[in-house]
Amino acid sequence: MRFALVFYLAGAGLCAAGGQTVPQPSDDLARLQAEPNLEKRARAALDNAEGALKEAREAYTNGDDTAMSARLEEVGQSVELALTSLKQTGKNPSRSPKHFKQAELRTRALLRRLDGFRDEMSVVDRPLLDRIAAGVQKIHDALLDGIMGKRK
Repeated sequence: MRFALVFYLAGAGLCAAGGQTVPQPSDDLARLQAEPNLEKRARAALDNAEGALKEAREAYTNGDDTAMSARLEEVGQSVELALTSLKQTGKNPSRSPKHFKQAELRTRALLRRLDGFRDEMSVVDRPLLDRIAAGVQKIHDALLDGIMGKRK
């Protein structure tokens, strides 16, 4: 495992130094889906969503609309992966809320960051962000409903 981490970090350094492109969102999500522990997968997916949002903001600042839209799509896909991973655990969110609550808090923070990013954007560029934010809001509501829902 350590060798893989060193190899990944060395590869990332070479990509940054060599001027190669940043890994595509599908590469990141495929790497995340390989995680066998579902709670760790959900946490890593939310980490990826936060990183992708940061990259989307940087791309928007630099005027790269294609990179911005790709990273915003990655935010939505990462949050969906987090929810499906938590559902696949088979745990009842109202009885074992730890990981569900962490995901709920992080999606709420992500929604706040998306809202701040929306305020910085031009009105013309907002529809994509609004669609992604609506999807994240729906997932946040599902997590909150699961936690606060009726115990079975």
